Amino acid sequence: MQALDRRATEEFGIPSLLLMENAGRGAAELAFKAAKGARILVVCGKGNNGGDGFVAARHLFNRGLSVRILLAPPIAELKGDAALNFSIASKMHIPITLLEDEIAGKRLAASLVGADFLVDAIFGIGLSSAVLGVYETLIQTMNQSGRPILAMDIPSGLDSDDGSVHGIAVKASITAAMGMAKHGHFRGKGPVYTGQLAVVDIGLPRPLLA
Repeated sequence: MQALDRRATEEFGIPSLLLMENAGRGAAELAFKAAKGARILVVCGKGNNGGDGFVAARHLFNRGLSVRILLAPPIAELKGDAALNFSIASKMHIPITLLEDEIAGKRLAASLVGADFLVDAIFGIGLSSAVLGVYETLIQTMNQSGRPILAMDIPSGLDSDDGSVHGIAVKASITAAMGMAKHGHFRGKGPVYTGQLAVVDIGLPRPLLA
């Protein structure tokens, strides 16, 4: 999938920003139908998965829903398309909570209290190491919240190749797979954590998919 994304940009000239826009908008459609007007908290990491989350938050906000963003890493760690989409969400005055200081636990608890539906946009398919620190606490708290969770592409903490768990993983109600389903959705513990699987068309050229 990473190779397909790269080839779509290099060989077909499709900007990576457009692929992220399509991914976030498609996931927002799924979240809009599943949340049914509930208050939504979009939990974002620093990579492209977090960027997809910022896009989804923007589209949900534009549809009139109560949406907030919880950003786990420091803002300075955001790069490229993810940083741009964070900036757009910020300029739209979508409420954003940061988890970069000593009272992160209290901020996390307060954010979850005010949400009925969660969107997991922390880690994507590139994760290959154990989930530690604030991310471990964050995923554990999300799983224990009892709220339905929509995962962006793959539940954070789940290996996209073999379905193993990197210490801890989000247990999603719905997973919005970007472009195509991943092996990890079906292998190992993947089915337990993926929940209902839906594939989002992000605009990859048909010749690539063929």
